[in-house]
Amino acid sequence: MPELKTLLFDLDGTLVRTREASWELFRKTNEKFGLGVDTPSAFFRLFNQNFYAALDERSVEAAAVKRHFQELLRQDYHPDLVPGMANVVHALAGHYTLIVVSSNTMEAVRRILLSCDVAHCFAHVFSGDVTPSKLDAISRFLADPSYSCGRRCSPHYEEGTPQRLHDPQEAMLITDTVGDVEEALSAGIRVGAVSWGMHRAEDLEAAGAEFVCIWPEELVAYLKPGETCSLGVCSLPSVQGAPVPVPAPAAAVAPQRLRRQQAAAALAAALQETACECGATCCSDATASDPLLRQILTVLGSQDSGQRLSARPEESPRKAHPQLSPMAAPNGGRILPQ
Repeated sequence: MPELKTLLFDLDGTLVRTREASWELFRKTNEKFGLGVDTPSAFFRLFNQNFYAALDERSVEAAAVKRHFQELLRQDYHPDLVPGMANVVHALAGHYTLIVVSSNTMEAVRRILLSCDVAHCFAHVFSGDVTPSKLDAISRFLADPSYSCGRRCSPHYEEGTPQRLHDPQEAMLITDTVGDVEEALSAGIRVGAVSWGMHRAEDLEAAGAEFVCIWPEELVAYLKPGETCSLGVCSLPSVQGAPVPVPAPAAAVAPQRLRRQQAAAALAAALQETACECGATCCSDATASDPLLRQILTVLGSQDSGQRLSARPEESPRKAHPQLSPMAAPNGGRILPQ
């Protein structure tokens, strides 16, 4: 089987929690047009097939019904993202081209994805007012090689991605409804499903979904563990992020190390010739009689040579340097009770 390249996400019930939010809006449309869809479960059953096709069967005023419901979605639809789904989207955007395929309106999709900081993880959006059929949306995607170009949580499309037609088995729809599963399979692409949306896991499996996730994080584990997008968070185009620090190359570090080594050697040579108070150079090696100085030079040399510091007793002073002992705090720095 070809490797997956593109993930198409349903919005309502898959990316966002929609059971109550969408029903509360559709209830108003149902009451206005007398559709007979009087319970949430009856509303959810409309998604056993294409949602807009189901509305066509319900009313001779189907066009007016669609316009009324879509206007409610544009103005009043504000569902929350499924908990944890933002992290899942960022993780998958590091490896796949992500696309939204939804029966919702473009305005609602834009508002939701922007408010949740995941808008630029998705390369394209096919909304219900662009094409009401997900079968048609998937067919458009498969027929146009430009849709192979993705994003990595940035407003810019990847310029280095070559355009290519997809093998249908390189794409997968992630959804929560039986109708979506059937449309995706009709288009020839693969289907994964989630259990927290409108339809039951057993119904999704029976419809042909190759897996049904119980938790959002299962999508990452099943599809591509360990991948992540480069930024880890989306931002609006007007927001300028802080520049990412770039480590200095090894060639630039080498001269700095050489200068430190030269400075340490010069310091050691100067100390070896330090004159005593009598005016004579009686100490042929100042470091031989000064354990603290020897320890400092050992540290400098170890840092520049990349070697581990010696742990031998003779390389470390057993007690504080005599010149520093008067500065030590009484009682070893402990504060005695008053």
